[in-house]
Amino acid sequence: MSENIKTYEAEGIKIFWKSNICKHAAECVKGLPSVFNTQKRPWVSPQNATAEKIMEVIDRCPSRALTYEQK
Repeated sequence: MSENIKTYEAEGIKIFWKSNICKHAAECVKGLPSVFNTQKRPWVSPQNATAEKIMEVIDRCPSRALTYEQK
């Protein structure tokens, strides 16, 4: 299975989303709706929160479909 990885960047963070392994548990959407909003495109807006808050929410992703790299 090939990976489909989307990348989103803002100051201090680079976010990776692997759509093929996402289980749609919605931890991201519930945890930080100002950043993770499935009603918008792109659905990830990392400029709407601090890198620290985003990392905290991404660390709760049960499928690890969302990961990050600090910049």
